[in-house]
Amino acid sequence: MFASIPPLTRALIIANAAMYLLTEMVGDALILHLALWPVGTMSLTGGSAGFQPWQIVTYSFLHGSLTHLFFNMFALFMFGGELERLFGERRYFNLYFVSVISAAIVQLIFSALAGGDPYPTVGASGGVFGLLLAYGMYFPRRTLILLFPPIPMPAWLFVTLYGLIELYFGVTGTAAGVAHFAHLGGMLGAWLLIQNWRSRPPFGGR
Repeated sequence: MFASIPPLTRALIIANAAMYLLTEMVGDALILHLALWPVGTMSLTGGSAGFQPWQIVTYSFLHGSLTHLFFNMFALFMFGGELERLFGERRYFNLYFVSVISAAIVQLIFSALAGGDPYPTVGASGGVFGLLLAYGMYFPRRTLILLFPPIPMPAWLFVTLYGLIELYFGVTGTAAGVAHFAHLGGMLGAWLLIQNWRSRPPFGGR
């Protein structure tokens, strides 16, 4: 089954799994240098300068737990493969990493506004939420099922509910420790890129 996954999606899953194993072996060193730290801060351990430009990409290959990795890679498998077949490798690559970078930028903005103690952001969720948004736009009537509770619904409604839940959690501070605005940033980046592809507002058309 794994061999049937399109090549770029498969490569992303392997890279994320490999980075998780490497993080488990070397400890905090990768978190210090590759996680996304707020601009102008020092890391909590004091062992490294906080933000570095490469972190807007590298953070997406790190995960805080095996559960975190599993759910992101499961979503990548579920949505990424079909989108890669639809778009081709080049557009799919652009979609994923635009979502990753836009998620990082939004997270940096909100962490600066929120203040408080600096903490690192890790995970492929920004890219995954961008893929989820694209899936809802290109396969709006495809049936998806919530995990809790297991309710079937069309993809467009599934994506809309997920976005609204993330917005609620982010604004209210519910489910602390989760980068809700980064998730929304990933969706925003994907939407903007797709609108550009379609020559629709804010990039063209009416």
